[in-house]
Amino acid sequence: MASTGTATEESGDVADGDWEYRPVHLSGDVTRLTAAVRLAIQAESGGWELSRVRLYPGGVRKVWLRRKRSLSMLPEPTF
Repeated sequence: MASTGTATEESGDVADGDWEYRPVHLSGDVTRLTAAVRLAIQAESGGWELSRVRLYPGGVRKVWLRRKRSLSMLPEPTF
């Protein structure tokens, strides 16, 4: 079965303190340059920055993007 070379995002972002994180998986047939361009586009359009990259056997990459939580993401105060 041939790989599609697509990036997949896991369901939902993870919030931790002042940061929210988005895991992204890049298949093994995605070149380093293509991965860099895809991540740059996400960074520019959504305010994400690179937090961590893990390279697995077969060239699969798991990338964690992060950004500061916005006020719309923070829970409403309760009194």
